[in-house]
Amino acid sequence: MEFDKIAAGRSDAATASQDVGPGIDRNASRAQDDETEIFGLSGQRGRDKLNIAASWATIGIFLMLAFTAVYMMSLILIPVTLAVVVGMILGLAAERLSKLGIPRVLNAVILSSSVALVIFLIINALAEPIAKLAQQAPDFFQRTSDRLMPYLDRFQWLHISSETFQGSPMSINTLLENSGNVLHVVSTSLTPAIVQILIFFAALLLFLAGRVSLRKTIIMTFSSRTSRLNAIRIINSVERVLGFYFATASLIYAGIGLVMTLIAYAGGMSVPVLWGVFAFVSSFIPFLGVTTMTIALAIAGIITHSDIIFGLAPAVAFFAVHLTVENLVFPAIMGRQWELNPFVVFLAIIFWTWMWGAVGAMLALPLSLIVMTVIDELFIEEKTQPQLPG
Repeated sequence: MEFDKIAAGRSDAATASQDVGPGIDRNASRAQDDETEIFGLSGQRGRDKLNIAASWATIGIFLMLAFTAVYMMSLILIPVTLAVVVGMILGLAAERLSKLGIPRVLNAVILSSSVALVIFLIINALAEPIAKLAQQAPDFFQRTSDRLMPYLDRFQWLHISSETFQGSPMSINTLLENSGNVLHVVSTSLTPAIVQILIFFAALLLFLAGRVSLRKTIIMTFSSRTSRLNAIRIINSVERVLGFYFATASLIYAGIGLVMTLIAYAGGMSVPVLWGVFAFVSSFIPFLGVTTMTIALAIAGIITHSDIIFGLAPAVAFFAVHLTVENLVFPAIMGRQWELNPFVVFLAIIFWTWMWGAVGAMLALPLSLIVMTVIDELFIEEKTQPQLPG
């Protein structure tokens, strides 16, 4: 009996061990699977982060190469970009001429010739004042030195005295002796400028002539009807914004130029018309234009007049007029819907000035308007969209 009890006990123990064993194995296997799953998820997340970093690095490399190409090809891209922007500004005028029954090629000839005529008239108006200033260059430098030296002598840490402009490489005589080198530099830069002018007018003429077919080509590159309608709306909005903005801005800034001419004449400054043209052109460059113009007026006023208050009066008057126009007149006419962030515009001006110089500074605002319009049209879920034809 004892043997049977012992055998039965052993049999129960074995059975119990068989019942417990698979449970332990299943728990261990489940824990191992969970651990493998956790490590798999963490590895997948790490790979995802690496893929995201690689994508951003690729985008960064592409942007660097693109900006390098834009900088290196500036001789061609500057006139072509300027021609495209001017052509889009003249888009509304081209549409109205087409509605009058004038062929597109003739439209292009008329509009591009008008642009050339305006540029020629501006150059012709500036030719005589610039020639007059060139003849008065020695007296101008001498008067500049005589007027500014009393103010510069007060700042001893600058180490600038009257002898600095007499016996040094910065002297007036040295500058006049080296005028031949200056003319050589100007003549060397004149050839690329002529090439760019020819490229600009050729690109403007061809862009205006093939404007409609180019629009169709861009629109038909999209496959879906919705995408094509969005492309039509964006192109129309860009042309409308650029045309209305620069037509209005030209009239307002022409008024500023006229007022500046009167200010220069009343202030006793030489060549008032030249100051008016500079005020008109510089107004198209936000921030930098008015700043440069005000500083130039202040220096010229100090040189012209012995009284510093009277000399600074033209600069103060111009700055007040420009400030009033930009903050009161311009928003009242243009409305608030096309206002740009001043900081973004400032960064755009700095960037394009660094890339393309003075022309880049003038193109910064229209390029910012184009980008703003495209972004605004792409995210118009909250706007009331017009019913497009079916």
